[in-house]
Amino acid sequence: MGAAQSGAGKTAVALTLIAGLRRRGLRVQPFKVGPDYLDPQLLTWAAGRHCRNLDGWMLPEAALLELFARACRGADIAVVEGVMGLFDGRAGAGDEASTAAVARILDAPLLLVLDAARSSRTVGAVGLGLSRADPRLRVAGAVLNRVASQRHLDTCRGGLAAAGVPALGHLLSSREVALPDRYLGLLAPAETGPPRGLRPALERAAETLDLDAIRRAASVPALRREPSGLFPERAVPTGARIAVARDRAFHFYYRDSLDLLAAWGAELVPFSPLESPALPAGAGGVYLGGGYPELFAAELAANRGLLRSLRAAHRRGALIYGECGGAMYLARAIEDGDGRRHAMAGLWPVTVSMRRRRLTIGYRTVRACAPSFLAGRELPAHEHHHSRLGRETAPGRPAWLVLDRDGERPEGHAGPRLAASYIHLHLGSRPGLAASVVAACAPAGG
Repeated sequence: MGAAQSGAGKTAVALTLIAGLRRRGLRVQPFKVGPDYLDPQLLTWAAGRHCRNLDGWMLPEAALLELFARACRGADIAVVEGVMGLFDGRAGAGDEASTAAVARILDAPLLLVLDAARSSRTVGAVGLGLSRADPRLRVAGAVLNRVASQRHLDTCRGGLAAAGVPALGHLLSSREVALPDRYLGLLAPAETGPPRGLRPALERAAETLDLDAIRRAASVPALRREPSGLFPERAVPTGARIAVARDRAFHFYYRDSLDLLAAWGAELVPFSPLESPALPAGAGGVYLGGGYPELFAAELAANRGLLRSLRAAHRRGALIYGECGGAMYLARAIEDGDGRRHAMAGLWPVTVSMRRRRLTIGYRTVRACAPSFLAGRELPAHEHHHSRLGRETAPGRPAWLVLDRDGERPEGHAGPRLAASYIHLHLGSRPGLAASVVAACAPAGG
């Protein structure tokens, strides 16, 4: 499912399509192209199956195909929501990591989402341009989004017909299926739950989609299957206990990363930095994913028992790994947008500030620095945050060197049993990566 630009309504159409297909009794496997954490939570809620990320930059092609095929087991149909515009991916001359690139890898038909809010007949020309831009793509047709009236719909359909683009349904402009957002994207169900009445509203909206035609177009691709080496050939016994932060403040995880940890022998035990009095007993590792700790900074700081437990785990040698929001929690303090400082774990000797926030976003190539447990590994990664480090940042040992056209820059903080940074990894990016994490969390001599 692709569009001409961000904001065209891909998520709303994907949720509506999933709701309509499920109402017909189909098992729907959802996917999201790119490094997004928020859309997948809504898609998971809608489908009742874990949404998976298909990222053409962080995942080699063989890994992407394997993860896609594994996730589709037991499903009747897959719905893949694209990212940004159809050909927008990693910055550069090509369309690497774009929706179009992933569609080519999967040999999957494309459903275009065309925003009709400020257009009418011209949507046909937009659909035609997207359909013809790459002859390797198979465009099944288009769904018109934000249609204002029957007259508006008739005009838009006329434009599609003149351009030879099949019309496969439409969504009316409606507050019922509007999705609230904030500076990093949509509001996550992990924080507030989906809006009341959203599911029946989506089911009603699906009545204007041509579900029969969409199902006929959704042919099963003959996927090229090559061994990726991501998963063990036979079951691996449990060898490590890893505490995973999961609550309203921390919920940015790639589901495939968690599955890979479990496949390589990790027992994943959830805990809440907001509410748990201590870390789970016996944890040899702590995984602090991304999220919105700045919105809950006062509550996080008030849970002193958990912060003491985290420091004690670090002293006894447990592996502590924090990504973005998780790294902010490991910092000395978080300064909120009003300038108030909230004491955090103090394992990363910096203050993180939300004042004068600045967007930093993009794909990265990173090399892990000593003394990190990942030292020497060069990996594809992603960075997306609005916070910045305070001016009193002390020099230290970086977790990563970010490799780009302008040279190398240090990022984050590392110790022999600690890594904290703004860098997000996908553990499917390299064979053996998840196994290395589990091994680093195993008891000494285990």
